[in-house]
Amino acid sequence: MNGLQLVTHAADFAARRHVNQKRKGSAGEPYINHLAEVAMLLASSTTAEDTELVAAGFLHDTLEDTPTEYEELVAHFGATVAKIVAEVTDDKSLPKAERKQLQVDKTSAKSVRARLLKMADKTSNLRSLATSPPADWDTARALEYVDWAERVVAGCRGLNSNLEKLFDAAAADARAAITAGPR
Repeated sequence: MNGLQLVTHAADFAARRHVNQKRKGSAGEPYINHLAEVAMLLASSTTAEDTELVAAGFLHDTLEDTPTEYEELVAHFGATVAKIVAEVTDDKSLPKAERKQLQVDKTSAKSVRARLLKMADKTSNLRSLATSPPADWDTARALEYVDWAERVVAGCRGLNSNLEKLFDAAAADARAAITAGPR
């Protein structure tokens, strides 16, 4: 499978696996929009044509949020893509607070590709928080999310100045939107 086929197969696979999922935001966007944005951020922010990383961008939530198994990703996309996805997948058997703290504590030790993916994911999440926050999140919870995302991305800095700039802009925009008005 060539790189273009890999990426389009990943996009199709992700769209089918997340078909009934929506973003948490008040706009209720289809979940594939998030996955496409993450893949686009990776494709446009890296200088090399890293189709495995872009494919992993589309697939990054399949192990965590769908019944997809690791072996299935290996069979469809190869061991490299599956490994990147597995690296950014939270262990859902752990309590949410522990999963979030593990992201802060462990992200800096992950592979370069996993850290780039993590930064793109957090950028997309912050952009969504700025434009379509979850209706049940108050100001404190939204600001807490921005602070947490910044702590996670601290372990990714120094890898890609383009992604860092996009993340920093997304964090600033989210803070401004959160503090600008009633929630």
